Amino acid sequence: MKHNIVEKIWHQHVVFQQSGFPDVLAIDFALIHEVTSAQAFDMIDQMGLTVEKPEQFVATIDHSIPTRSNRHEVFDQTAKKQIELLRLNCHKHHIPLCDIDSKFQGIVHVIGPELGITQPGMTLVCGDSHTATHGAFGTLAFGIGTSTLAHVFAAGAILMKQPKVMQVRFEGMLPVQVSAKDMIMYLIAHIGIGGATGHVIEYTGTAVKSLSMEQRMTLCNMSIECGAIAGLVAPDETTFDYIKGRPYAPKGEQWEYAVNYWQKLCSDDDCNYDQTIELNISELKPMVSWGTNPEQTVAINQLTPAIDEQNKDSFEYVKLESQHAMDGVAIDWAFVGSCTNGRIEDLRTVAHILKTRRVADHVTMYVVPGSEQVMQQAIDEGLADTFYQAGAEFRKPGCSMCLGMNDDKVPPGARCISTTNRNFIGRQGTGSITHLASPATVAYSALAGYICAEFQQQPKQQEAS
Repeated sequence: MKHNIVEKIWHQHVVFQQSGFPDVLAIDFALIHEVTSAQAFDMIDQMGLTVEKPEQFVATIDHSIPTRSNRHEVFDQTAKKQIELLRLNCHKHHIPLCDIDSKFQGIVHVIGPELGITQPGMTLVCGDSHTATHGAFGTLAFGIGTSTLAHVFAAGAILMKQPKVMQVRFEGMLPVQVSAKDMIMYLIAHIGIGGATGHVIEYTGTAVKSLSMEQRMTLCNMSIECGAIAGLVAPDETTFDYIKGRPYAPKGEQWEYAVNYWQKLCSDDDCNYDQTIELNISELKPMVSWGTNPEQTVAINQLTPAIDEQNKDSFEYVKLESQHAMDGVAIDWAFVGSCTNGRIEDLRTVAHILKTRRVADHVTMYVVPGSEQVMQQAIDEGLADTFYQAGAEFRKPGCSMCLGMNDDKVPPGARCISTTNRNFIGRQGTGSITHLASPATVAYSALAGYICAEFQQQPKQQEAS
């Protein structure tokens, strides 16, 4: 029979099947952070169990950690307890921890790939919905709940029904100033936040093949925002070049053996998919969200939709009118970072736009690297100096302003354009308003002081209502 890549990985990892029941699926690797792991550790402790194979786990601190310069001092007591518990549990169960100042601490979905942990054909899980990021490597990667993480600790396997598979073909070539972030926002706007529910998405097509690994990670990262379990791109030479030489990557003869296997890891011609969607992105424009979920997104040259029963609450919250141009909406904050767009290529894009220019006087801009490795590389390449000279704050690694779980929050009523993945009500702080966009669009908007996707010589007078 012909099989797609998701089916192939699934079948290679099924430990036991019984009709009418979920499969027992072997898990190759699990990533851990401080927010969702404590209860799972408690569960195995209460049952007198231990972590079966500690070498198949890596932990880091990302969600709760401050990104200010004195981040060792955690003021929030809940966050402080989460961090301390992770340290204690990792020590007790012999799990490697990428702690602050280890040179490897960072957002869990940034450090996994940069350490070479994420590899084609693996099953990889984490107690975080954006684990789909790792699918960029041809990895079946998805988020799990706390009790399921306890199963992985104790048995290295989970109970799960085989998912459906959706093929999304992106054809054409990306226009200048348009990126993978715009591609995935375009897809979500097209099929909706529930359009891929119950499916793993395999991203294919000429546009996907042309993306760098970091862009592919951005694409897969937001698969969850259209309801998918995971997103995945079949591995190729771009994938192998990225992995080679990283700490967890196979070495010597094992590398040759691995690449030989990875090269065969692809969907068969004429294989079956439960759904197929094809989108041509040759004329795609930069995308920006206007509402309170990622589906509520338009191209920057389009107007917001008419108000109806489904979206009236969103319009009320974001204080915009229907049939309103997003290009020109005034902003107060600009944020670059997160597991979606906190990698070195994202920072290079932003630095290139900011160079020799200044952020608008009324805009506060944070640039937060996804890991200590990204931070150091940005310093070495002079990107950090560019951010400082432009008037942006270059901060320490962490999830930061992606979610209101640490010191970095958008004030109530303030409007932020952000490279993050969710624009839910209060996501970046109670009462805050979030507009999702690509790193380039965020950078241009920070300079102008209002939403735009190119350098503006003359200020606009248009304001949000």
